[in-house]
Amino acid sequence: MKLKHLLLFIGVIFFAACQSNSQNRLEVRIPSPQMEAEYIWQTLQDIEFFDSHNYQVSLPPGDLIDELKLKSKSGTLVEEDYERLEKYITDQIYQEADYQAGFAKIQEELDLINRMINGLDPSGLNWKFKEYETYTVNLTLYGPGGSYDPDEGSILLYTTPGGKFKSYDYPANTIIHEVVHIGIEASIVAQYQVPHAMKERIVDTYVSLKFGADLPDYRIQDMGDTRTDPYLQTVADLDDLESIVARLMEKE
Repeated sequence: MKLKHLLLFIGVIFFAACQSNSQNRLEVRIPSPQMEAEYIWQTLQDIEFFDSHNYQVSLPPGDLIDELKLKSKSGTLVEEDYERLEKYITDQIYQEADYQAGFAKIQEELDLINRMINGLDPSGLNWKFKEYETYTVNLTLYGPGGSYDPDEGSILLYTTPGGKFKSYDYPANTIIHEVVHIGIEASIVAQYQVPHAMKERIVDTYVSLKFGADLPDYRIQDMGDTRTDPYLQTVADLDDLESIVARLMEKE
Protein backbone atom coordinates (compact mmCIF):
# COMPACT_ATOMS: atom_id res chain seq x y z
CA MET A 1 0.00 0.00 0.00
CA LYS A 2 1.35 3.45 -0.92
CA LEU A 3 2.24 5.76 1.97
CA LYS A 4 -0.42 8.30 0.99
CA HIS A 5 -3.12 5.63 0.98
CA LEU A 6 -1.82 4.11 4.21
CA LEU A 7 -1.99 7.45 5.99
CA LEU A 8 -5.49 8.02 4.66
CA PHE A 9 -6.54 4.55 5.87
CA ILE A 10 -5.09 5.18 9.33
CA GLY A 11 -6.83 8.56 9.44
CA VAL A 12 -10.19 6.99 8.59
CA ILE A 13 -9.76 4.31 11.29
CA PHE A 14 -8.74 6.93 13.87
CA PHE A 15 -11.72 9.14 12.95
CA ALA A 16 -14.10 6.19 13.17
CA ALA A 17 -12.69 5.23 16.57
CA CYS A 18 -13.09 8.79 17.83
CA GLN A 19 -16.63 8.90 16.54
CA SER A 20 -17.43 5.61 18.24
CA ASN A 21 -15.85 6.70 21.53
CA SER A 22 -17.62 10.03 21.48
CA GLN A 23 -20.98 8.29 21.31
CA ASN A 24 -20.36 6.18 24.42
CA ARG A 25 -20.73 8.14 27.65
CA LEU A 26 -20.56 5.10 29.94
CA GLU A 27 -17.73 2.88 31.16
CA VAL A 28 -18.88 -0.21 33.07
CA ARG A 29 -16.46 -1.93 35.46
CA ILE A 30 -16.49 -5.21 37.36
CA PRO A 31 -14.93 -4.64 40.81
CA SER A 32 -11.96 -6.39 42.36
CA PRO A 33 -12.45 -8.16 45.71
CA GLN A 34 -10.62 -5.28 47.39
CA MET A 35 -13.03 -2.76 45.87
CA GLU A 36 -16.00 -4.77 47.10
CA ALA A 37 -14.49 -5.00 50.59
CA GLU A 38 -14.05 -1.22 50.65
CA TYR A 39 -17.65 -0.64 49.60
CA ILE A 40 -19.03 -3.13 52.13
CA TRP A 41 -16.96 -1.38 54.80
CA GLN A 42 -18.40 1.99 53.78
CA THR A 43 -21.92 0.53 53.79
CA LEU A 44 -21.41 -0.89 57.28
CA GLN A 45 -20.20 2.49 58.52
CA ASP A 46 -23.38 4.12 57.14
CA ILE A 47 -25.76 1.37 58.26
CA GLU A 48 -27.68 3.60 60.70
CA PHE A 49 -28.38 6.14 57.93
CA PHE A 50 -29.74 3.41 55.67
CA ASP A 51 -31.88 1.97 58.46
CA SER A 52 -33.28 5.39 59.36
CA HIS A 53 -34.32 6.01 55.73
CA ASN A 54 -35.75 2.48 55.27
CA TYR A 55 -33.23 1.41 52.63
CA GLN A 56 -33.01 -2.31 51.96
CA VAL A 57 -29.28 -2.96 52.16
CA SER A 58 -27.67 -6.11 50.76
CA LEU A 59 -24.61 -7.48 52.54
CA PRO A 60 -22.70 -10.76 52.31
CA PRO A 61 -23.89 -13.57 54.58
CA GLY A 62 -21.95 -14.70 57.61
CA ASP A 63 -21.35 -14.22 61.31
CA LEU A 64 -18.56 -11.71 60.64
CA ILE A 65 -20.94 -9.35 58.83
CA ASP A 66 -23.49 -9.59 61.65
CA GLU A 67 -20.76 -8.78 64.15
CA LEU A 68 -19.53 -5.78 62.15
CA LYS A 69 -23.06 -4.40 61.81
CA LEU A 70 -23.44 -4.42 65.58
CA LYS A 71 -20.03 -2.82 66.05
CA SER A 72 -20.93 -0.10 63.54
CA LYS A 73 -24.12 0.75 65.39
CA SER A 74 -22.19 0.97 68.66
CA GLY A 75 -19.41 3.04 67.09
CA THR A 76 -16.68 0.49 67.87
CA LEU A 77 -15.37 -0.47 64.41
CA VAL A 78 -11.56 -0.47 64.19
CA GLU A 79 -9.01 -0.90 61.40
CA GLU A 80 -8.48 -4.55 62.29
CA ASP A 81 -12.14 -5.15 61.49
CA TYR A 82 -11.56 -3.92 57.96
CA GLU A 83 -8.61 -6.28 57.55
CA ARG A 84 -10.78 -9.19 58.69
CA LEU A 85 -13.51 -8.12 56.27
CA GLU A 86 -11.15 -7.83 53.29
CA LYS A 87 -9.72 -11.31 53.93
CA TYR A 88 -13.22 -12.78 54.27
CA ILE A 89 -14.42 -11.25 50.99
CA THR A 90 -11.25 -12.16 49.09
CA ASP A 91 -10.97 -15.73 50.35
CA GLN A 92 -14.57 -16.84 50.76
CA ILE A 93 -17.07 -14.59 48.98
CA TYR A 94 -15.81 -12.93 45.79
CA GLN A 95 -16.45 -14.57 42.39
CA GLU A 96 -15.88 -12.51 39.24
CA ALA A 97 -18.50 -14.55 37.37
CA ASP A 98 -21.18 -13.16 39.71
CA TYR A 99 -21.04 -9.81 37.88
CA GLN A 100 -21.20 -10.99 34.28
CA ALA A 101 -24.98 -11.12 33.89
CA GLY A 102 -25.44 -7.58 35.22
CA PHE A 103 -22.60 -6.33 33.05
CA ALA A 104 -24.19 -7.86 29.95
CA LYS A 105 -27.59 -6.34 30.71
CA ILE A 106 -26.13 -2.85 30.91
CA GLN A 107 -24.39 -3.39 27.58
CA GLU A 108 -27.77 -4.18 26.04
CA GLU A 109 -29.07 -0.77 27.16
CA LEU A 110 -26.04 1.33 26.22
CA ASP A 111 -27.74 2.98 23.24
CA LEU A 112 -30.68 4.10 25.39
CA ILE A 113 -28.47 5.28 28.26
CA ASN A 114 -26.16 7.23 25.95
CA ARG A 115 -29.13 8.85 24.24
CA MET A 116 -30.59 9.95 27.57
CA ILE A 117 -27.28 11.34 28.85
CA ASN A 118 -26.88 13.31 25.64
CA GLY A 119 -30.51 14.40 25.96
CA LEU A 120 -29.84 16.07 29.31
CA ASP A 121 -28.19 18.91 27.33
CA PRO A 122 -27.63 21.42 30.16
CA SER A 123 -26.70 24.28 27.83
CA GLY A 124 -30.16 25.88 28.00
CA LEU A 125 -30.55 25.80 31.77
CA ASN A 126 -30.44 28.89 33.97
CA TRP A 127 -28.17 27.08 36.43
CA LYS A 128 -25.09 24.85 36.35
CA PHE A 129 -25.76 21.16 35.74
CA LYS A 130 -22.44 19.32 36.25
CA GLU A 131 -21.77 17.10 33.27
CA TYR A 132 -19.02 14.55 32.59
CA GLU A 133 -17.87 13.41 29.19
CA THR A 134 -17.80 9.83 30.50
CA TYR A 135 -19.51 8.32 33.54
CA THR A 136 -18.06 5.24 35.22
CA VAL A 137 -20.45 2.58 36.48
CA ASN A 138 -18.88 0.29 39.08
CA LEU A 139 -20.90 -2.85 39.71
CA THR A 140 -21.42 -4.26 43.19
CA LEU A 141 -23.39 -7.09 44.76
CA TYR A 142 -23.93 -5.07 47.93
CA GLY A 143 -25.37 -1.86 49.33
CA PRO A 144 -28.70 -0.03 48.96
CA GLY A 145 -29.02 -0.15 45.17
CA GLY A 146 -27.18 2.82 43.75
CA SER A 147 -24.98 5.73 44.75
CA TYR A 148 -22.91 8.41 43.09
CA ASP A 149 -19.69 10.38 43.45
CA PRO A 150 -20.20 13.90 42.06
CA ASP A 151 -16.47 14.65 42.21
CA GLU A 152 -15.51 11.66 40.06
CA GLY A 153 -18.56 11.29 37.83
CA SER A 154 -18.87 7.69 38.99
CA ILE A 155 -21.85 5.53 39.90
CA LEU A 156 -22.03 2.45 42.09
CA LEU A 157 -24.75 0.10 40.86
CA TYR A 158 -26.12 -2.93 42.67
CA THR A 159 -26.71 -6.11 40.68
CA THR A 160 -27.14 -9.82 41.45
CA PRO A 161 -25.40 -12.90 40.05
CA GLY A 162 -28.55 -13.47 38.00
CA GLY A 163 -28.42 -9.99 36.47
CA LYS A 164 -31.17 -8.42 38.56
CA PHE A 165 -31.17 -4.81 39.72
CA LYS A 166 -32.73 -3.32 42.83
CA SER A 167 -36.11 -1.63 42.28
CA TYR A 168 -36.06 -2.09 38.49
CA ASP A 169 -35.69 -4.84 35.92
CA TYR A 170 -33.72 -2.51 33.67
CA PRO A 171 -30.53 -0.75 34.84
CA ALA A 172 -31.09 2.35 32.68
CA ASN A 173 -33.59 3.61 35.28
CA THR A 174 -31.08 3.70 38.12
CA ILE A 175 -28.13 4.84 35.99
CA ILE A 176 -29.86 7.95 34.66
CA HIS A 177 -31.20 8.65 38.18
CA GLU A 178 -27.62 8.73 39.50
CA VAL A 179 -26.39 10.82 36.55
CA VAL A 180 -28.98 13.47 37.45
CA HIS A 181 -27.88 13.30 41.10
CA ILE A 182 -24.34 14.11 39.96
CA GLY A 183 -25.61 16.97 37.83
CA ILE A 184 -27.49 18.78 40.60
CA GLU A 185 -25.26 18.02 43.59
CA ALA A 186 -23.01 21.11 43.60
CA SER A 187 -25.25 23.87 42.28
CA ILE A 188 -28.54 22.78 43.88
CA VAL A 189 -28.17 20.27 46.72
CA ALA A 190 -24.94 21.47 48.35
CA GLN A 191 -25.47 25.17 47.71
CA TYR A 192 -28.95 25.26 49.28
CA GLN A 193 -28.48 22.39 51.76
CA VAL A 194 -31.38 20.46 50.29
CA PRO A 195 -32.61 17.71 52.65
CA HIS A 196 -32.42 14.10 51.52
CA ALA A 197 -36.14 13.58 50.88
CA MET A 198 -36.41 16.72 48.75
CA LYS A 199 -33.25 15.84 46.82
CA GLU A 200 -34.66 12.43 45.87
CA ARG A 201 -37.98 13.99 44.89
CA ILE A 202 -36.25 16.51 42.63
CA VAL A 203 -34.18 13.83 40.90
CA ASP A 204 -37.17 11.54 40.39
CA THR A 205 -39.22 14.41 38.98
CA TYR A 206 -36.36 15.48 36.72
CA VAL A 207 -35.99 11.98 35.27
CA SER A 208 -39.74 11.51 34.87
CA LEU A 209 -40.20 14.80 33.03
CA LYS A 210 -37.19 14.37 30.74
CA PHE A 211 -37.35 10.64 30.04
CA GLY A 212 -40.80 9.36 30.90
CA ALA A 213 -41.31 8.13 27.35
CA ASP A 214 -37.97 6.27 27.38
CA LEU A 215 -38.45 4.79 30.85
CA PRO A 216 -42.11 3.76 31.13
CA ASP A 217 -41.55 1.84 34.37
CA TYR A 218 -39.66 4.64 36.16
CA ARG A 219 -41.30 5.44 39.50
CA ILE A 220 -41.18 8.48 41.75
CA GLN A 221 -40.24 7.29 45.22
CA ASP A 222 -42.56 8.02 48.11
CA MET A 223 -39.97 10.08 49.99
CA GLY A 224 -42.52 12.35 51.63
CA ASP A 225 -41.21 15.80 50.61
CA THR A 226 -43.44 17.09 47.84
CA ARG A 227 -42.79 20.84 48.17
CA THR A 228 -41.24 21.07 44.70
CA ASP A 229 -44.14 19.28 42.99
CA PRO A 230 -46.28 22.37 42.22
CA TYR A 231 -43.31 24.11 40.59
CA LEU A 232 -41.99 21.22 38.49
CA GLN A 233 -44.80 20.28 36.15
CA THR A 234 -43.14 20.46 32.73
CA VAL A 235 -39.69 20.06 31.20
CA ALA A 236 -39.51 23.85 30.81
CA ASP A 237 -39.83 24.23 34.59
CA LEU A 238 -36.47 22.48 35.02
CA ASP A 239 -34.76 25.53 33.51
CA ASP A 240 -35.52 27.45 36.71
CA LEU A 241 -34.82 24.65 39.20
CA GLU A 242 -32.23 26.65 41.13
CA SER A 243 -34.51 29.64 41.72
CA ILE A 244 -37.38 27.31 42.72
CA VAL A 245 -35.23 25.51 45.29
CA ALA A 246 -33.73 28.78 46.55
CA ARG A 247 -37.20 30.19 47.29
CA LEU A 248 -38.34 27.03 49.04
CA MET A 249 -35.23 26.74 51.19
CA GLU A 250 -35.53 30.40 52.26
CA LYS A 251 -38.74 29.41 54.01
CA GLU A 252 -36.98 26.75 56.11
